[in-house]
Amino acid sequence: MKILFLYGPNLDMLGRREPQIYGDMTLKQLNKYTKKMLKGKAKVYFYQTNSEEKLIKKIHRADRFDGVVINAGALSHYSYALYDAIKCVNTPFAQAHISDITSREDFRKVSVIEPACVVTVSGKGKDSGVLAANYLIEHTK
Repeated sequence: MKILFLYGPNLDMLGRREPQIYGDMTLKQLNKYTKKMLKGKAKVYFYQTNSEEKLIKKIHRADRFDGVVINAGALSHYSYALYDAIKCVNTPFAQAHISDITSREDFRKVSVIEPACVVTVSGKGKDSGVLAANYLIEHTK
């Protein structure tokens, strides 16, 4: 199984950005951890961008993968363009957030891309993406 991990704006700042919320692991460290946790289950690929346009282009090419785990960052809360892009492809998407978005600021409590995803994992820290990928592995073969 091939799984693509997509990361949106500001996730390149992990390790420096509000460590009390997002932890002290950098994105590079998170990717290494994720790859280790999924070894033998899936081949994983990673992509991060601060550009909504580039994220959409990657989503449009998601049919090369068996599943996608997306942490779109703040775009999750207002980008209907991402929602539409996910709905354009037949690849299953799982949404993952490091922090618990339901217990944060009001504008973060709603994810407009959630209805386009088969599952959302939120608030599990460095394991959110791993848990989302495991869901895809177990439920979308």
